Amino acid sequence: MEKLRVVVGVTGASGSILGWRLLEKLRNVSRVETHLVLSRSAERTAWLEIGKKASEFRELANVSYPQEDIGARLASGSFVTHAMVVAPCSIHSMSAIAHGITDNLITRAADVTLKERRRLILMVREMPFHLGHLRTMVQLAEMGAIVAPPVPGFYHKPQTVLDIIDHCVDRVMDLLGLPAEDAKRWDGTRKDEE
Repeated sequence: MEKLRVVVGVTGASGSILGWRLLEKLRNVSRVETHLVLSRSAERTAWLEIGKKASEFRELANVSYPQEDIGARLASGSFVTHAMVVAPCSIHSMSAIAHGITDNLITRAADVTLKERRRLILMVREMPFHLGHLRTMVQLAEMGAIVAPPVPGFYHKPQTVLDIIDHCVDRVMDLLGLPAEDAKRWDGTRKDEE
């Protein structure tokens, strides 16, 4: 079976754990090959938030690229990928993607994903949103992107921060068509009634 190539972009927005957990979960799916682009800001944020080095992120991916390498294969539509997720997606990156500003490999790969009509999922990490942010999200949705801010549900009675993170990442796995086997799903009952 041919591997599904999933591009993961990690930007400098708070929430680097989202990209980390997505890479961990995708690593457990044997038919997936991950292609990582970690921004310089993301490297700093990951170290500050979760104590992870860029090299540790790269170890989770099958292939990684420097953000400055706009000549990498991810920058071409002829390199077939299944989908791209930007997790977390900074407002800066979201805005650049919406306006076709392709000055780094994350925004260029996202632009290619859109032009090739492939699935682009943006875990926009900011709050609250002002009207400009919301209009940009509408523009992206009209262009074919899926805007998926990490907004957790609580019906699964999370006990840890990781439970909350996993809920958001599992929803992205669903959007990729790669549902996580351990995802907590609503079944119509309260957990304390079981």
